[in-house]
Amino acid sequence: MSGFSLLTAFTDTEVLFLKNNQFHYSEVFLIIYVPRWSNAKMEIATKEPLNPIKHDVKKGKLRYVANVFPHKGYIWNYGALPQTWEDPNHKDEETNCCGDNDPIDVCDIGTQVCSSGQVIQVKVLGILAMIDEGEMDWKVIAINVKDPDAKNLNSIEDVRRSRPGHLEATVDWFRKYKVPDGKPENSFGFSGQFQDKDFAIKVINLTHKHWRALVQKKANTEGIICKNITCCDSPHVCSPDEADVVVQSVRTSHSVITSWKLQQRTSKSVSENQHNLVKHMFFTLKIFKNAP
Repeated sequence: MSGFSLLTAFTDTEVLFLKNNQFHYSEVFLIIYVPRWSNAKMEIATKEPLNPIKHDVKKGKLRYVANVFPHKGYIWNYGALPQTWEDPNHKDEETNCCGDNDPIDVCDIGTQVCSSGQVIQVKVLGILAMIDEGEMDWKVIAINVKDPDAKNLNSIEDVRRSRPGHLEATVDWFRKYKVPDGKPENSFGFSGQFQDKDFAIKVINLTHKHWRALVQKKANTEGIICKNITCCDSPHVCSPDEADVVVQSVRTSHSVITSWKLQQRTSKSVSENQHNLVKHMFFTLKIFKNAP
């Protein structure tokens, strides 16, 4: 593993971008886990060691979002801000809902289709207050700073003006995407109106403070595994060697499962659920190259 270091998606990857020797919440780092136009429901597994990106599973089956007409899969690159946490013990003043116990979600509206695990720098434009089954689930709207349109998009109003229908489609998608699974439509705070960049930055700042309290054991972990490699002021910090043991155990498990799967595929008695359970165990532990 020479030249590489393990970074947990939730804790070790920085959220803040250093510009002119100062941190700016208006430009942050985003971890992509769902590329635009794809349907697989990927997530940062905060309750597993080193917080890998993995395919979500429910009742033994891999989860996919349905196509919400006229859209195909996710209509943006979808991911989360590392080092943020929507605290389930914090009640939002506007919606009276508590956080969903996850990092804050982001929709990258750039034109590039990203890949799962890719880390990009984005410019914050605004935020949507989605309520998912009674929990606060903020959706930040942002654009990749390397996108050709980035220099022209500096606010949520710029998006509304230059990309007519994009914001309305976003609300419509989030409102209906769970309906095909038999769930009710999602609701929104602020009557479904996007809040501006300044408001979004305040939410990011707050969730970053909540994350810091989490990794410093100043807040209830709510089942989240905070083991990390770089946060020296965290009691959850571990050595690279300890992290490597986790990675090696995963690789060993993959080898065993792959062998089992190949054997079982020859048998017609293997159910679809068994295959799905096997696929579930092939979660991805991202290894990021050290930044220069």
